[in-house]
Amino acid sequence: MTDDQQKSPTPNNHKRVVFCDFDGTITVEETFVAMLKHFAPELSSQLMPEIYARRLSLRSGVRQLLESIPSECYGEIVEFSRGKLMRPGLVELLDFLDERKVDFAIISGGLRIMVETVMGDLVNRASVIYAVDVDASGPRLQVNSEFEGDTELVSKVRVMGQHPAEEQVAIGDSLTDFNMALQASSVFARDRLAEYLDEQQKPYTKWDNFFDVLESLSQKWN
Repeated sequence: MTDDQQKSPTPNNHKRVVFCDFDGTITVEETFVAMLKHFAPELSSQLMPEIYARRLSLRSGVRQLLESIPSECYGEIVEFSRGKLMRPGLVELLDFLDERKVDFAIISGGLRIMVETVMGDLVNRASVIYAVDVDASGPRLQVNSEFEGDTELVSKVRVMGQHPAEEQVAIGDSLTDFNMALQASSVFARDRLAEYLDEQQKPYTKWDNFFDVLESLSQKWN
C-alpha cells in the first residue's frame, strides 16, 4: 500500500463506510497492550490503570510507554506480533463489503507494523490503514502519528472526517474506540467499549465475532 493510498483514499461508496479497530477487535487478544506490558512492564503497571480510568489521556500515556522502549527492541516487537489469532468471520465480512463496494478502514491506536504483521496478506483487503508509526533510528522509539488529536495518538474522529458518508459504521472493543463510537451512525461494541457506551446511553449492537457483524449488516442493508 503506497503513502498516497494511505493519505488520500477514495471511497468506493459514499453512502457507507466501515471503520474497524484492530487491537482486541480484529485480534482475539489485545496484542498492542500485551506488547506494551511485555516491553515496558513497570511503566505499564503505573500508567494503564490511569488510562482506562480516563485520568490520563491515550495520547500522553501511550506515547510515554512507546518512547520508553529501546529501539533495539523493534525487531522483537515484530516477532511478538507474529501468529496472533484474528477473530472469526473477518474474510467473510470483507467479501460482503467488497460486493457492496463499501470501504473497510482500519483505525488502530497501536503500531502500524503490528497491524501489517498480524494481518499478513489480508492487509491489502483494507481500503486504508491508519495507525501509529515509530522511528527506531535513535536510542528509543519515537512516535509519529499523522492524525494525532487532543487526547489520542490517532484521533479516530479526525480519520472519520477523511471519509464522509451517509452511514459511518464503527466496530470496536475498548477506550480507543470511544470517541469514534460516539461519532458513528451505528456501532458494534464489546468489552470495555460497551461499558463506556452504556454510561453514555449510546445505542450499540453487541458482537462477539465478525459473523455477528456480517449478519447484522446483511439484514440491515438488504
